[in-house]
Amino acid sequence: MKITWLGHNCWHLEIGGHKVIVDPFLNDSPVAPVKADQVEADYVLVSHGHFDHISDAVSIVQRTGASLLTNFEITNRLAGQGIAEDQMVAMNHGGGYNLPFGRVEYTIAHHSSSMPDGSYGGNPGGFVITGDDKRLYFACDTAVFLEMKMIGAPGLDLAVVPIGDLYTMGPTNSLEAIKLLAPKKVLPCHYNTWPPIEQDAAAWAESVTQHTSAEPVVLEPGGSLEI
Repeated sequence: MKITWLGHNCWHLEIGGHKVIVDPFLNDSPVAPVKADQVEADYVLVSHGHFDHISDAVSIVQRTGASLLTNFEITNRLAGQGIAEDQMVAMNHGGGYNLPFGRVEYTIAHHSSSMPDGSYGGNPGGFVITGDDKRLYFACDTAVFLEMKMIGAPGLDLAVVPIGDLYTMGPTNSLEAIKLLAPKKVLPCHYNTWPPIEQDAAAWAESVTQHTSAEPVVLEPGGSLEI
């Protein structure tokens, strides 16, 4: 399984011959190494309605014919925007959906969610992705919450957690999240996109090594990890 960071909370995964994009934010991202028309996808996962997680979802789905997995309210909002009904999978917390490469589950997140036009964006979430005998957790935009212990209980090969602070958990609270999740490896996200969420990822990685059992991996936008 190959995981590539495209900046902010945008990720490109290659799983079992399939391509998955999480939270596509490329054309307007100041740190994305590619534009939306340069990525391929079979599945697009959107965690919530904020512009920096959904802005390129429609164009990618329209161009590639990918399936869109997100919460029920976002699928309703995007209906009629050039996406066929059978291209969208409406999810909610605690539910999952089986795909050719494995399974995607929609988890809770402590955040807010509104669409770029200000309309209601449903409940924000994260994703547990299972495939290639691996189990991954994308926390997406959230604070730390005790149920992370339950998410990690079956075992996690990789967790992706935000460290930017201000809008999500910061570096210090992310350590508590990592302790609860107990993943083998952990990647940071949602930082250094703009000045308000600038963080020292090297210092964060050192803290992870000192205070948790997880192996921190820091990528630059465009960098990849194989697990």
